[in-house]
Amino acid sequence: MIFRLKTSKRTQEIFEELEARTNYKPYTLVKHAIAWSLKENTSVADYKSDSDGLDLNRQTITGDNEVLFKVLIEQVEGRYLLDEEFFPKYVKAHIDRGSELLLDMYNHAGTVDRYVLQTLGVGDTV
Repeated sequence: MIFRLKTSKRTQEIFEELEARTNYKPYTLVKHAIAWSLKENTSVADYKSDSDGLDLNRQTITGDNEVLFKVLIEQVEGRYLLDEEFFPKYVKAHIDRGSELLLDMYNHAGTVDRYVLQTLGVGDTV
C-alpha cells in the first residue's frame, strides 16, 4: 500500500501562495482542492501532471475519512477503483486539478471571509 504522493510543482506554488494569503496550511488546502475538483463531476482518468511538488502523507490527506474520499471519487469516475488506482493516481489528479480551481475561487472571492461564504453558497449576496 502506498502512503505518500507528490503533488505537481504548480500545486505546490498555489498552496504556498494561498497559505501566505490565508494562513490555511496544505493539510487544509488539499481537502478544499479535492472538493472543488469533485464538484466538477468529470473524470480525472487522463489528467497528467508532474510530481515535483509537495510530498504529502496519505493520512494527512484523507484522515479518518478515506472511505468517503474513495466513494466520492468512484462516483465521479463511474466505477470501482482498486486501492492502487485510488491512491495515489486519482487522489493526486484531484488535488492537482482542484488546486487550480481553488486558486480561481479564492481570487474571485478576494478575501478569506468571502471565500468561505462562497463555499457555503451565499458568496454572491455579500
